[in-house]
Amino acid sequence: MLQRWEVTKIETYIDNLKINYIKKGTGKTVLILPGWGTVINTYNTLLNSISTYANVLCLDMPGFGISDEPKNSWNLDDYITFITKFIKSQNINELDVIGHSNGGRIIIKLMSKKDLGFKINKLILIGSAGIVHKKTMSQIIRIKTFKFCKKFAQIKPIKTILPNLLDKVRNHFGSADYKDASPIMRETMVKLINEDVRNFLPNIKVPTLLIWGENDTATPVADAEIMEQMIPDAGLIKVKGCSHYVFLENPSYVNIVIANFLTGGNNGNNN
Repeated sequence: MLQRWEVTKIETYIDNLKINYIKKGTGKTVLILPGWGTVINTYNTLLNSISTYANVLCLDMPGFGISDEPKNSWNLDDYITFITKFIKSQNINELDVIGHSNGGRIIIKLMSKKDLGFKINKLILIGSAGIVHKKTMSQIIRIKTFKFCKKFAQIKPIKTILPNLLDKVRNHFGSADYKDASPIMRETMVKLINEDVRNFLPNIKVPTLLIWGENDTATPVADAEIMEQMIPDAGLIKVKGCSHYVFLENPSYVNIVIANFLTGGNNGNNN
């Protein structure tokens, strides 16, 4: 049996994809689903705290860290299938789940699935993605311009004359995450950010804690307020002076809030 402070880094295979993950601590199971572009080490402050009262797992999502990239672009349902298979591969019957950013988006829709084969008792969403807002006119124009320039840059004679034009178009119009991604992961990113999960929020029937940095620009507090309103049993904690990585910017406070929520204040250690 794992000792409380022992860390085990493990590789497993889910649908022929090598997946890197970590297990730490003992007790009830808590799974951390990372945000887009983040890796296990991003969540060390959470892992170290939660492992003092629970068995916590975190993984490099496919395409990030040292986990394999999907063979084809994925949509949200593909991620749900993957996470379901990962949980079952660990022989987990019940667990609590923490979803940060894109990890939150995945778990929100997963909670609408029936007959999962395991039980999720509590849910924590930290700066969760998933609310799609109506685009402004300037955003629409920018998107259409990008699509036009992208198609133009891929015309064979243009590619021959200006082989670097497509990269320049992506660098000009794309976000940092988009520019840094491989072609498969770019397609995946587009599929994810275009799916609005707000209609799945009322289907979350477990106690849910929302933790948000008040200065979050990636997933604004207004998104958290929508989630709090639409999830039947949800509470929102807004953390002043923090942004999308609130758990890194104010770890002491966030760790205490999480511990109290997951243990009912009976963890015996709020470090």
